[in-house]
Amino acid sequence: MYRRLALPLIVLLAAAGCGRQAPVRIGLAGPFSEPRGTSMRVAAELAVSELNAGGGLRGRPVELVIMDDSSTAEGAVTVARELATDRSVVAVVGHLTSGATLAAAPVYGGTSPVVVISPSASNPMLSEAGPWVFRVCPTDAAHGARLAAWARDHLRAARAAVMYTNDDYGRGVRDEFVAAFTAVGGEIVTNDPYLDDLPSFSPYLERLRRRGGADVLVIAGDRDGAARILATRESLRLNLPVVGADGLVGIEQLGSLANGIFISTPYLADQPGAANATFVAAYRQAAGGQLPDHRGAGAYDAVRLIAAAVEAVGTDRTRIRDYLAGIGTTRPAFEGVTGRITFDENGDVPGKPITMGVVRDGVLRSAGGS
Repeated sequence: MYRRLALPLIVLLAAAGCGRQAPVRIGLAGPFSEPRGTSMRVAAELAVSELNAGGGLRGRPVELVIMDDSSTAEGAVTVARELATDRSVVAVVGHLTSGATLAAAPVYGGTSPVVVISPSASNPMLSEAGPWVFRVCPTDAAHGARLAAWARDHLRAARAAVMYTNDDYGRGVRDEFVAAFTAVGGEIVTNDPYLDDLPSFSPYLERLRRRGGADVLVIAGDRDGAARILATRESLRLNLPVVGADGLVGIEQLGSLANGIFISTPYLADQPGAANATFVAAYRQAAGGQLPDHRGAGAYDAVRLIAAAVEAVGTDRTRIRDYLAGIGTTRPAFEGVTGRITFDENGDVPGKPITMGVVRDGVLRSAGGS
């Protein structure tokens, strides 16, 4: 059911000396009424506050135009139309989910084109969304392959059970995992779609038990559905390891229920590097002690990428797009908190590595052995 969008919220943090000029306005689009949108918003606001504390961009303050897309295709299109037709918006950071980004992409490349950079939309189809769409995260293909390698090499799994949300994200991760796992001789015991509002997950797991179980359970979905699956697994005393892609990030907040889950992600707060350590410290201060996830770190890098473009070429939308398209080819790679960013001709970051995290005592940390 489509939810009415909240009114745009303008965040303006003007530093002394740049407050008298018209602001540089950057759109921020995501599901900010949902917990998974929190990290994205906090990190983007942090990036803007830091830019303004340093004098803004070309002496102008930076302003976020924050719009909630309700994580729906309809909401994303509505938000995209408003941001694209507002000529004062120089670029957009968003959307968080693959479905929302795919729905909005034609608008961003339409009659009033404007660059959009997604921090976490990973569906491979986004590679064909046109020259105005970029992302700073790897695709589902990379996640699926990484999960398959981890299941085989580190868990010694020969038989896998797969449960996936019946949407663009879930199907994308499922497809790539199945292809990679079977290519190295693995067997798929069950391969089941689900919706988060399914009354019970017991029939799926009971059927798995009747088929002799599996060596690993793969959950290709978000943390809400995964939480219910984990609770069902525990109630049925079905003891098997669980792996999942970055949609599960945040499930560590469940505590002991999520202990031992392995999650593929392009970013972990404990990854090395002085820039990341500085970012994590600043984020925790802004977020009441919480750690950033890949959505937040990606949003922070996206704002910084747009800032670098504006500093170099000004606020013309086409020039910003052309500047971003050259990162890693005609101009140096961008060193972000998520690592090195270089864009290919599709606006993807094919060289971006994926690491494996494990949930321990309510924290998602590096699993090692990567």
